[in-house]
Amino acid sequence: MKIQSQFCLVTTILIFVAADLPSSADELRFFVGTYTGGDSKGIYSATLNTETGKVSSPKLVAETKNPSFLAVHPSNRFLYAVGEISEFPGAKSGAVAAFAVDPHSGQLKLLNKQVSKGGKPCHLVVDQKGKFVLFANYGGGNVGAISILNDGKLGLATGFAQHQGASVTDRQKGPHAHSINLDSNNQFAVAADLGLDKLISYRLTKSGELKPAAEHRETAGSGPRHFTFHPNGQFGYLLNELNATVSALEYDAKSGKFNSLQTLSTLPGDFSGRRSCAEVRIHSSGKFLYCSNRGHDSIAAYQIDENGKLTLLEIVKTGGKEPRNFNIDPTGKYLLAENQKSDTLVVFEIDQATGRLNPTGQVIQVPAPVCIRFLN
Repeated sequence: MKIQSQFCLVTTILIFVAADLPSSADELRFFVGTYTGGDSKGIYSATLNTETGKVSSPKLVAETKNPSFLAVHPSNRFLYAVGEISEFPGAKSGAVAAFAVDPHSGQLKLLNKQVSKGGKPCHLVVDQKGKFVLFANYGGGNVGAISILNDGKLGLATGFAQHQGASVTDRQKGPHAHSINLDSNNQFAVAADLGLDKLISYRLTKSGELKPAAEHRETAGSGPRHFTFHPNGQFGYLLNELNATVSALEYDAKSGKFNSLQTLSTLPGDFSGRRSCAEVRIHSSGKFLYCSNRGHDSIAAYQIDENGKLTLLEIVKTGGKEPRNFNIDPTGKYLLAENQKSDTLVVFEIDQATGRLNPTGQVIQVPAPVCIRFLN
């Protein structure tokens, strides 16, 4: 294991570039969800050049409150964002917003908003057919689904499931649905509940209902947060926030059930500070897995073997404070990490042979970044 304790390359802050338009096929548009209330005003957009690794200066493209997590429609024409709030007009709830995307400028046009039927929605996805938005309400301890109309607007709620129970820590006195993901067959939605120490699988029906199918329990006090499927559909990886571990799981695509394969720490063995994981992402090759650590302010990189098990490669500092979500660009060349409390986005180049992260020296200013989503 190698720990890169310093962000050793010379840091450069990108200056504003007047042209918004992607200049070539190498330019990929992405969006940044944030927490507002400080300097941030909403959703920001920028481009990544996949040949050079350069990122343009992010620009505000939609003003909206606490759009902490985003999801892009398969058509690239629409983007959806949670409103991580507890009060929405007429309801004690958060919200989900729909936007039309200008793919050239990145500008967003608000289409409509719908109530999320629970407080503090913190994660959402769009199903592969582009028919439904699925979301997780941390405060409400529930998950739901809303239909997507032909014009991209949000229609009626189609599915809802209230979680019940508690676990052993102070943060687990009730359910806290923290994320929801769909398998490659678009058949099962998998919700990670921090408050219950569970993964809960739901069958997604053609009409958008969520039918309970299976449950997987993690170690008491682990606090499941985020989850990702392996590209082969046979394995899944669950990041546990409270005890800073990642679990490799075997997946049965017919039943939605999981079996434990392995659980590893995301931190150095001698670390005694705050444990608080945030995000887990898998490389498109299926060979490497990455997890972010708040407190230690780092990203742990793992190699994935043919049986789905993990081997720690390195733990790399992000050069800032409170790394939350991060993402890997569609080409698999770069990992973009966000430091929420440093107001920065940091670019790493991924070694395609080893999976190790090499800092490019780029640190881009963006206020309170939380989530990155590329156009498909």
